[in-house]
Amino acid sequence: MKQIKLSPFLMTIALAVLLSACHKDKINPKSDTPTASRAGLYVLNQGIFQSNNSTLTYYDYTTKQLVPDIYSSVNGSPLGDTGNDIEIYGAKMYIVVNYSNVVDIVNAKTSKLIKQISMVNASLPAPNNGRQPRSVAFYKNNAFITSYDGTVAVMDTATLTISKYITVGRNPEQLVVSNGKLYVANSGGLSFGNPDKTVSVIDLNTLTEIKKITVLPNPVSIAADDYGHVYVLSLGITDYSGTPPTIVAPPGMTIIDNKTDVSISQTNLSLGYNIPMAVLGDFVYYVTADNKIAVYNAKTQSAAQANFITDGTVITSPFAIATDSLTDEVFVTDAKDYSSNGTLYAFDKNGKKEYSITTGISPGKVAFVNK
Repeated sequence: MKQIKLSPFLMTIALAVLLSACHKDKINPKSDTPTASRAGLYVLNQGIFQSNNSTLTYYDYTTKQLVPDIYSSVNGSPLGDTGNDIEIYGAKMYIVVNYSNVVDIVNAKTSKLIKQISMVNASLPAPNNGRQPRSVAFYKNNAFITSYDGTVAVMDTATLTISKYITVGRNPEQLVVSNGKLYVANSGGLSFGNPDKTVSVIDLNTLTEIKKITVLPNPVSIAADDYGHVYVLSLGITDYSGTPPTIVAPPGMTIIDNKTDVSISQTNLSLGYNIPMAVLGDFVYYVTADNKIAVYNAKTQSAAQANFITDGTVITSPFAIATDSLTDEVFVTDAKDYSSNGTLYAFDKNGKKEYSITTGISPGKVAFVNK
């Protein structure tokens, strides 16, 4: 999926269907001018779907020490099943655990659990009432959490309570804040062969959906630059009933103007089943079908590089991309075979490898923590 990114997990689900902080939290730290130095980084490892083996790896920049599963070490219990997103906002870190239907809020420096939010629909009978949370983003004192039941939860980051659910499109995946609005990629990924093809626009003052923008089918990844553009990567539609599979609608990128909320371009791209994306300054990074890290120039609105990695480093199964505006580094994880430990690679701005660390199974998201 997206992550699972429409990774092997989404394919598994689709085939199965076919066959049977407190008040001092900062406002959107990602857009603030960096003032602190990094203590280290976290890697959220999804594990194997339905195996309850998600883990949280921590790498300390000062000591160079690696803690393979800091969540379990600190809290004395496993993280859960299919960790899908991790973001730090103020003093807290939010961990979205998809198949366990929970969001864990932990201390960003220690990983100690503060509160676990159960993401279930109380109006539906168990055990089929899990909302299946996917991704989280922040604006002012609210956290916004997408769930596969077609909603975005609004959570107060001080009280850690959910005040409302906003109805969006089918099976929403990633979301991003841009120009005072929230953009939500509605994948419809669980409707095999009939995905959604919209991005919901939510007014962050009224907390209501104000528009749906048509994009390429099965939108999963979404990001924004500083030039007024929102980028959406879509998986397209593939018919797997034959051998080889048939592409019904190709994958690609849609670019949205965040002032008019109109799609200004749609481009078919060679993308795989996993399409992470990240923005750093003038550049947008994403994974291609041949496991390269392509670069798009946000300032000139043109393709920049077919492969960001310039030193010959080979990534077998790119699963996550993260960028650090403090250091201009680009991080890429390799899930390898999706059943054994993966690797995180750190590259400088010129695409040369600086170092690598061992992660858990299917390293899907990266978060940077300050000292």
